[in-house]
Amino acid sequence: MVKETGYYDLLGVKPNATPEELKKAYRKLALKYHPDKNPNEGEKFKAISQAYEVLSDVDKRQVYDDGGEAAIKKGGADSGDFRNPMDFFEKFFGAGFGGGGGGGRRRERRGKDVVHQMSVQLDELYNGATRKLQLQKNVICDKCEGRGGKKGSIEKCGNCRGNGVEARVQQIAPGIMQHIEQVCRKCSGTGEVIQEKDRCKNCTGRKTVRERKVLEVHIEKGMRDGQKIVFTGEGDHEPDSQPGDIIILLDEKEHSIFAHAGQDLMMKMPLQLVEALCGFQRVVKTLDGRDLVVATQPGEVIRHEMTKCISEEGMPIFKNPMEKGMLIIQFEVIFPDVINPSVVPTLKQCLPPAPEVDIPFEAEQTVLEDFDPKQRRQQHQRMAYDEDDGGYQDGPRVQQCTSS
Repeated sequence: MVKETGYYDLLGVKPNATPEELKKAYRKLALKYHPDKNPNEGEKFKAISQAYEVLSDVDKRQVYDDGGEAAIKKGGADSGDFRNPMDFFEKFFGAGFGGGGGGGRRRERRGKDVVHQMSVQLDELYNGATRKLQLQKNVICDKCEGRGGKKGSIEKCGNCRGNGVEARVQQIAPGIMQHIEQVCRKCSGTGEVIQEKDRCKNCTGRKTVRERKVLEVHIEKGMRDGQKIVFTGEGDHEPDSQPGDIIILLDEKEHSIFAHAGQDLMMKMPLQLVEALCGFQRVVKTLDGRDLVVATQPGEVIRHEMTKCISEEGMPIFKNPMEKGMLIIQFEVIFPDVINPSVVPTLKQCLPPAPEVDIPFEAEQTVLEDFDPKQRRQQHQRMAYDEDDGGYQDGPRVQQCTSS
């Protein structure tokens, strides 16, 4: 009798399962829930590995059968400490994993992603476009198949013992030593050395060569500034590793008329005062070359900085380009500098009446002048300087006298 069956249930076997049955069950489940195949089942993979680690060991299995999972966790370093499930998995399948009968594959290192910033115009984001990007990247040398030299000529670096890192001890003070690790100078961190005469002539022992590559970058309608376009596996190649990705980062340049605001387009439209009061018609050229007539209704007045919009004339919606946002227009009313006095009475008849003002008999007349904020700031600065210097320079000065 066993106290609990949780580990057996995880593997889908009975408590009296033989070692071969346990092994077969673990192999099947580990391949099914391995993170490379099933990235969302990491916890399931970990639990399966821990269950098999316990049940495949005769002593640990006996502890579990007698006391359950609690006994395993309290059993000390020999029974309660689980190994990394990935390390346990690779140890189980052995060095030949991925070569045949077992199926699956060994985890591989992955190269770094390469990010390129691409400048794009607003009309390219609106209409879509295809751009060509020419670049150079490392690829595995086909002459030596990524070995760097002749078969059998590669030796483990004796300086770093194949680790790619050499350690040295440096005295930083009397009686105080510092251990420093650095990239091996002999093998440049590869852990391998190849004699000069045995090196590949094509890659000179580097295992990779530079290759020119042209990528077609498809900019889809409705894309935005900062959006990424990913070319999977197109990054630099390195021996015994998966290539990284090339990531294109879109950098939208400023447009002379329109501004991109999410799904909408924004623009400013200057109007003369007569247009704002009496109506106007303007033609707006869209980013796809169409002409839109923008006009006010009879009697409608446009105020300065008033905002209007036109539906379905903004940016196309990404992945749904048949729908669009809005075109938002902000009006800037331009007032004339002066008006001919002779037309003022006529204007008054056309405009709403001005409010009546009762002026007191003794009121003083003033003169309005143009205000210059910059000149006023300079005056304030001079006054503050004069105060710090001991008083207003333009004011009266008082000389202190002393009697002898």
